Amino acid sequence: MDILMPQLGESVTEGTLGKWLVAPGEAVKKYQPIAEVITDKVNAEIPAPADGVMANLVISEGTTVKVGTLIAVMNAAGAAAAAVAQAGPQAAQAAPGGARPAALTGAAVASLDRPKGEAASRYSPAVLKLAQEHGLDLSRIPGTGLGGRITRKDVEGYIASGAAAQDCVGGMVAAQAAAPAAPLTEPVAPARPAYTPAPAPQPLAADQVIPVDAVRRRIAEKMLQSKHEAPHAWTMMPVDVTGLVKLKEQMGEEFKRREGVSLSFVPFFIKAVVESLKEFPIINSQWAGDSIIMKKEINISVAVATETSLAVPVIKNADRLSISGLNHAVADLAARARAGKLTLDDISGGTFTVNNTGYFGSFMSAPIINHPQAAILSFEAITKTPVVLENDAIAIRSMMNICMSLDHRILDGLVCGRFLQAVKARLQGYGPGTVTLY
Repeated sequence: MDILMPQLGESVTEGTLGKWLVAPGEAVKKYQPIAEVITDKVNAEIPAPADGVMANLVISEGTTVKVGTLIAVMNAAGAAAAAVAQAGPQAAQAAPGGARPAALTGAAVASLDRPKGEAASRYSPAVLKLAQEHGLDLSRIPGTGLGGRITRKDVEGYIASGAAAQDCVGGMVAAQAAAPAAPLTEPVAPARPAYTPAPAPQPLAADQVIPVDAVRRRIAEKMLQSKHEAPHAWTMMPVDVTGLVKLKEQMGEEFKRREGVSLSFVPFFIKAVVESLKEFPIINSQWAGDSIIMKKEINISVAVATETSLAVPVIKNADRLSISGLNHAVADLAARARAGKLTLDDISGGTFTVNNTGYFGSFMSAPIINHPQAAILSFEAITKTPVVLENDAIAIRSMMNICMSLDHRILDGLVCGRFLQAVKARLQGYGPGTVTLY
């Protein structure tokens, strides 16, 4: 059984083999982690696709390879071996990079390659798990992902439609030759302009040289891609959050006793953002070359700083959560990000990014857009500031700046200004007795 480098997210084309968790000759169980793979900003584990014995580790640790490249070979046991034997000529298509014919992919993907000349099917662990739980034939489900790939939402929609009741194949799900791929719906990045990098600086004898690890390299690549492809513009607006500060002071202790976690400002920021995104849906969009994709789901990416890098996990369908629900989601994702326990699903599907730079005491920032999203919004430090009120009186208020970087191909100053005004109005409306937490 050939194990291939899995698809690491909707738009990722390669991955770095960080660490092998098994050795040749070692027996493994289905779904047992066999390797750590470094994605854009997080380490992910590849589970074994079946019970068996590891035969050969093809790729060495620290090597970056394309999706679909052979990384290991294992001898399958029981039903998995039978599925491989039945694959026959259908498994004859060679993997990219000259790898030998693939029978089963990695990351718990028990899918057979399509006949030669068609794109190979690739299923994420979440997709495969749902299919196995409901006994689905994945070849019957239209894919809306990149190149017609089947996403978790496609499977959930198929199940909800009732079609799954007639689609029971049991055991291992085999991907047979499917209908032509659905039209491409995910954004395709335009070609990057050619440029010549400057020569690397040379260290002096007293300098310390720190090797760039795979995580830092991927962050650099993504930031460079965003700055090259998206013409960044920036705008800022001050917000009076005196009422919000009073609300947090009044409700904080009771909330912690009831919920077991501290109440933070971030869920209020996210709540104001998601409600404003509904008012201005063009902000929740992506550039797709000759079109703009306005995303229906509101999935908020939350920037989380770790000791060595930056992770951006995603709160799915954030507009459906209460302040309490958002608070729990942020706390959970932040804790797992700092512990290195995020999954691929945790970091995929974001449509807009919220960045709490005020946590570090910053009062102004110009964040880089989280490609391929259209914008990112930073919430800066809350500070006591003398403010001239409408009656010309001077008062000490809790003030905060909100800073927005936007992709000027998609968004213009007018709509972004109105969006920030909407976020500001909602934040300034939060106070004791004005918002429910649950």
